[in-house]
Amino acid sequence: MKRFAAMLLLASFSMTFLGACNTMAGAGKDVQDLGETVEDKAEDCKDGKC
Repeated sequence: MKRFAAMLLLASFSMTFLGACNTMAGAGKDVQDLGETVEDKAEDCKDGKC
């Protein structure tokens, strides 16, 4: 769980420094991609692959 929280914190911190998010649409895509990454990692952990 600590690993998951650290990954989420790192991803959130990294998003603030992304230069590609010049528009709200770009920011929305980045947030969506982050959500999918977190979801995939959660599924991996649920399956015992962490």
